[in-house]
Amino acid sequence: MSLVTEMPDVFNLGAFLLDRHLDEGRSENVAVIYQDKKYTYAEIAEAANRVGNALLELGVEQENRVMICLPDCPEVIYSYFGAMRIGAVPVPVSTMAPAKDYSYFLNDSRAKVLITNPELAAKFTEIKGQDLRYLKHIIVSGRSVEGQINFAEMVNKASALLEIAPTSKDDMAFWLYTSGTTGTPKGVVHMHHDLLSLLPPYCEKVLALGEEDVVFSLSKTYFSYGNNNSITIPFFCGAAVVLEPELPRPEKLFEVIAKYKPTIFFGVPSSYWGMLNLLESSDLEYDLTSLRICMSSGEALPMAIFERWKERFGLEILEQLGSTDVGSAYMATFPGMLKPGSCGVILPGSEGKLLDDDNREVRQGDIGTLWIKNDGTTPFYWNKHEQSKKSIHGEWFNTGDKFYQDEDGFYWFKGRVDDMMKAGGIWLSPLEVEEILYKHPAVLECAVVGVPDHAKLEKPIAFVVLKDGYKPSPKLETELQDFVRNRTAHYKYPRQVLFLKELPRTATGKIQRFKLKESCTEV
Repeated sequence: MSLVTEMPDVFNLGAFLLDRHLDEGRSENVAVIYQDKKYTYAEIAEAANRVGNALLELGVEQENRVMICLPDCPEVIYSYFGAMRIGAVPVPVSTMAPAKDYSYFLNDSRAKVLITNPELAAKFTEIKGQDLRYLKHIIVSGRSVEGQINFAEMVNKASALLEIAPTSKDDMAFWLYTSGTTGTPKGVVHMHHDLLSLLPPYCEKVLALGEEDVVFSLSKTYFSYGNNNSITIPFFCGAAVVLEPELPRPEKLFEVIAKYKPTIFFGVPSSYWGMLNLLESSDLEYDLTSLRICMSSGEALPMAIFERWKERFGLEILEQLGSTDVGSAYMATFPGMLKPGSCGVILPGSEGKLLDDDNREVRQGDIGTLWIKNDGTTPFYWNKHEQSKKSIHGEWFNTGDKFYQDEDGFYWFKGRVDDMMKAGGIWLSPLEVEEILYKHPAVLECAVVGVPDHAKLEKPIAFVVLKDGYKPSPKLETELQDFVRNRTAHYKYPRQVLFLKELPRTATGKIQRFKLKESCTEV
């Protein structure tokens, strides 16, 4: 498969990811599998052209934003590529956001056009009377009502021949909004050239992805992880992708894998844990023999999950680390380069360094904040100049993640900068305590945060979700405290164990630790 070896000044990512396959004989290869129907690369390209022409008819111009709020389905792919091919900027947003967030997304992005479905359109109706200064058209995939444009009718009327916009490699190609683990989402801007420096080493070294592969992602296309997994990566390599509109319940994940037989599954730690616990609590059996790679991202993968998954299915879960800001994975484990518990090594195309609080590189084995340099990082956050300055320093990006690096170049995650705490005057990573708690038979999920005591000294507090058959009690709290105390340094044990029905999470599955901290002001 021919790839871009030298980036031309005029470059359109939406054309590159589609037209190359048509030119190289993959027109009839399956690109998308959705609810038992298969769509070829030729069909996707034609539909994207029709969407592009329809958007032009509506007055969408180069650099205009087009907001996409849809569950994973072919219309997402058509709209994403259709907007990009005319030089407009697709902005996928979560289908699970409250109405007030949609108002923020629309005004912040200045999107002229919104593409959604009838169910979600009802949410936008709630904010229709508000001051939406830029939105002009709502396109609905499905049954539309007065004042809305019907997606299917619009596309069927449009021409299948489209003139690709001669975008610069440095033009805006797409935006994604951060998931908001620490506050207001940021509009992350990415250029047409960004991903081409990051995808080749990841697709070749980590996934060894080819056109015979079928990928399936738990994360949806409106998140960076899912956007790469279900759009950029398969269309970069000529593979097929399974799109699933429903939320990723463990039963649904098993059903999709068993039915459509993907070769690569992209999950997150909580999904693997949920799938394992479902099997433990039921007599169900599922066929996962089609899988050759299981990938995890979003949070560090606890060893207990890695070991149980491998024991049950004979598959090692590989880890990757990336971010919305960087655009794709810059660190990963892969076959032949795997240390369980480690996040892996820096991938070709990226450079990394660990810095202390004074921005000096730390010694090997010492904990520092990871800074990354590559050609795919966002140049800025939209309308967030001060936040851009805090994270982006010339060619380097401050990830805010704490790691140490071992003698073999592997990175070991110790938590976010804001998550680290000092207990007994010594730095403590909450992940160390969580790893131990996960080994207790009563623990389904857990999270550890630092909370000040009466003397304003930070102490670790554990929040625990129990498995079925276990009930909260002072006796169980003491048991869990002793369980940690007997397996690590004394100062690391949780001073309190608080039992919850569920942990607060973002839509991507990340634990919202700031909410846990806010829930208890003092030990």
